[in-house]
Amino acid sequence: GQGVDEPLSATGFRQADAAGLFLSNVKFTHVFSSDLLRAKQTAAAILGQNRFCRDLEVKYDARLRERKYGVAEGRPLADLKAMAKDAGEQCPSFTPSGGETLDEVRERARDFFEFLCQLAVELEQKEHDKPGAPGRSSGTSGEQFVFPWTYHNSEAEPSSEGSRSSTILDANILVVSHGAYMRNWIGYFVSDLNCTLPPHLTKSQLSSVSPNTGVSHFIIKLENGNLLKPKITCVCLNQDSHL
Repeated sequence: GQGVDEPLSATGFRQADAAGLFLSNVKFTHVFSSDLLRAKQTAAAILGQNRFCRDLEVKYDARLRERKYGVAEGRPLADLKAMAKDAGEQCPSFTPSGGETLDEVRERARDFFEFLCQLAVELEQKEHDKPGAPGRSSGTSGEQFVFPWTYHNSEAEPSSEGSRSSTILDANILVVSHGAYMRNWIGYFVSDLNCTLPPHLTKSQLSSVSPNTGVSHFIIKLENGNLLKPKITCVCLNQDSHL
């Protein structure tokens, strides 16, 4: 939950360092993190291992906080399951007293995602407004970013070179958040925005909570700056080979 703002454990720091090593060759343009301590520490550890953007400013945003669990905050998962059973409901749809509903979490995710889309459109507009700036169609604008998961190759990745894949993007944004929140965000991508998923992804994989420091990668296309109809492709979901 979000009411108990504990730091990472020793294992958590090792996992964050492993994620940072895994992503060390990825050049990020922006980093956003939940303002809870464990997410802040994870973001710092990831950037600390990065070859290109160790000094990049992390923007903290309360919209990225974990789901609020009310009376179940800080208690074992078994307690939450027992509360759900007593109420005749199933986790994760059960909402403890004082907690956030799934719809409320999804609304936070939607609000933050729309903010990111607006940011990307403004970045592209600034690029176009520069004197002599080339258009996107020329293939020379944007920047090349190198990703480490060629073994997750899908139609989302336009090219691969040896053991690495690359693509041309206007922005490459790292978002550090929490398991239940991210599951709701991904659910919003799939059910509301028709996100294209990797082949062979099962329903149980889609509905599972990411392992700590699991990495999911999405490519977002906003044709002609259209914020209402983003085209979203999932390259990999809850990638954990670094752990």
